[in-house]
Amino acid sequence: MTRPPLLNALRFFDTAARLGSFVKAADELHLTHGAVSRQIRLLEESLGTALFERRNRAIFLTPQGMLLQAATRQAFEQLGAAMEALRNPVRNAPLVVSCEPTLSMKWLIPRLGDFYRRHPDLQLHIFAAGGPVAFQRDGIDVALRRDDFTWEPSVHAEKVCEEWIGPVCAPALMKRRRIDLSAQRLLHTASRKTAWMNWRRAAKTDIGRTNSQTYEHFYLSLQAACSGLGVAIGSVYMVQEEIDSGRLVAPFGFVRDGSAYYLLSSAPIENDPRRTAFLGWIRQQMHETPESACPQET
Repeated sequence: MTRPPLLNALRFFDTAARLGSFVKAADELHLTHGAVSRQIRLLEESLGTALFERRNRAIFLTPQGMLLQAATRQAFEQLGAAMEALRNPVRNAPLVVSCEPTLSMKWLIPRLGDFYRRHPDLQLHIFAAGGPVAFQRDGIDVALRRDDFTWEPSVHAEKVCEEWIGPVCAPALMKRRRIDLSAQRLLHTASRKTAWMNWRRAAKTDIGRTNSQTYEHFYLSLQAACSGLGVAIGSVYMVQEEIDSGRLVAPFGFVRDGSAYYLLSSAPIENDPRRTAFLGWIRQQMHETPESACPQET
């Protein structure tokens, strides 16, 4: 059984072929010219064919040498990539992103196609959850959260954007493009108990006593609004698709409620290219809300 050529001999050959010189290859490999020349000669003897033409102290690849170089170049590039992946596994691992369920469903997931077009080498794993984050227990890298709770001082936080909210309802509840909130059922959600109070304060509006109904989750109150069961408070990031499609209208527009979204991380975001790429992308996306949805405040 014939022994395969030694890996070192192939590495010497690939370097000499790339540089077009035994001398330059020896310098790059920190060897003598004679050592490189001997290894390549042994490789040629093992293969039974000449890989270089040697003319007037210059070398030129033979057709067989060109064929081998194409293979060695690809092989060493793959080996280099594999070794880099082993040295830096973080860069190649999927980024696990925790995001509030309604924001995941209504805003983040519909936009993931754009993220993958911009960053085809990165993968995201979406973990739907809200509130405090157990990074190590749940294997979370970053979490997109609104600042409605206090996180630990050790958590690294980067502000993404401010929150915009406003009443939303089915078009059928509108009369002559107007709506009397005092005559409507106001839809509340247990996960955002103060949403209506925050909107009244931000919009400087007093509604008075009204009928109300409370749903367990934010997205349930929005679904009830789409079904014409009343008026809900919607985050512009969670109702934009319904407004664009005509399922919901926002008769009073949207206002800042004083809260904001942050990207939380257990490690410095700037030290991880995956985290940095996601932060830059999500900031851009959340700041591109149409002016028609969030008119400039005067």
